Amino acid sequence: MLASGSPRRAFLRAAGLGVAALSAACTGFVTSGAGGMVFLSTQFRPADEAERFRALLGRVAPGVSYVTIEESPFAGQVRSQVDAGSTRIGLLGGLHGDLAPLADGYLTDLTGLLADLGDRRWPPDYLRLARVGTDRTWYIPWATASYVLAAHADALQHLPSGADANALTYDQFLDWAVAARRANGNRPMLGLPAGPKGLLHRFVQGFLLPSFTGGQITTFRSAEAVTAWRYFRELWANCVPSGTNYDFMQDALDSGEVRMAWDHVVRLAQAPAREPGRWRMLPAPRGPHGLGYMAVVTGLAVPEHSPDPELAQRTIATLTQPQTQLELLRSNGFFPSVDTAVPADLPAAATLEAEALRRQRDAPGALLSLPPVGLGKREGEVSKVFQDSFRSIVLGGNDIRATLDQQARVLQGILDELRVPCWAPDPAAEPCRVG
Repeated sequence: MLASGSPRRAFLRAAGLGVAALSAACTGFVTSGAGGMVFLSTQFRPADEAERFRALLGRVAPGVSYVTIEESPFAGQVRSQVDAGSTRIGLLGGLHGDLAPLADGYLTDLTGLLADLGDRRWPPDYLRLARVGTDRTWYIPWATASYVLAAHADALQHLPSGADANALTYDQFLDWAVAARRANGNRPMLGLPAGPKGLLHRFVQGFLLPSFTGGQITTFRSAEAVTAWRYFRELWANCVPSGTNYDFMQDALDSGEVRMAWDHVVRLAQAPAREPGRWRMLPAPRGPHGLGYMAVVTGLAVPEHSPDPELAQRTIATLTQPQTQLELLRSNGFFPSVDTAVPADLPAAATLEAEALRRQRDAPGALLSLPPVGLGKREGEVSKVFQDSFRSIVLGGNDIRATLDQQARVLQGILDELRVPCWAPDPAAEPCRVG
């Protein structure tokens, strides 16, 4: 999951949850110090999130000790223990990108467990990801998050005639931004998170390019990608220029500087707090290749030679029960991966976002995209390719084709060194080639 800051903590305060902080460093891990089977995870690393999850885990799966670790050393810890024939870790939790590289030789086949839990009704796309290109299931989907569009009633009144806010095309989205700007004294009402720590590159990677080109990497410099970037120039001309200062769009929404904004669900969570009845959360628009959207999918896996595989599988079964998934939403702000109704007593943001996420995921022609997989410490360099493309093409007005050709060489150089397969929505060709 994304690094968690004050917006998520505010979200949790709104849910009436206390905040605790207790962590201790231990052989490179952050751990509660409790005994029991070790559950090693890249998720919920901040001390308050980790402690809330440990409290949940203590209620539903006593005897399991939650230990957190950063993404980069995660795979190394698993590989070194399995290779040495001395696996001390009983259960693993992480992003798809953390777990997928371990499927070949380091994870236990969970196909049988999935069959036993079949009534949980996971989205087919998530189950396909969990197979990692094989006919076996290497992890069980755990929790998820994504990105949506938040819109205030002040902006919604400027929707194009006949447009369905829950099924917009990118052309309608642009028309909406133009109409809202003109009605607002030529001041834009739309904002995108282009600040130093903003997630605008995820918009390009997971939404814009897949919707216009059907891919992310293999279509990076295609003619359709040129069209997508040309569109982005027009869209940005109708966005607040101060978006380059915003990392969290809920701040601009809360101040009234913008009335509609796209961002990660956690970074929009406080926007509807004061006037929940005047806000809507909407799915992403669709383009020529469908509704491209990026999902942050986490999973639960059992390493080879787990010291207690039965307890590990029982814990997975417990953590994927609908009620436990809803407890995780209440405590740490991540949405269920299983098919379950979201209760009405959650904070306004969670209720609104849950419906938008469902519509986005289940839309006809939905095209699932992932954050980069298998890049380790080099992921930041790949993100920079998309960030630099935005600065050059959209902010700098430079030639689109020349910029994409230049950045494609940078991107291919990284991929050549890593020799990793492509990730969704691109086909899993190995090694991944920039197209």
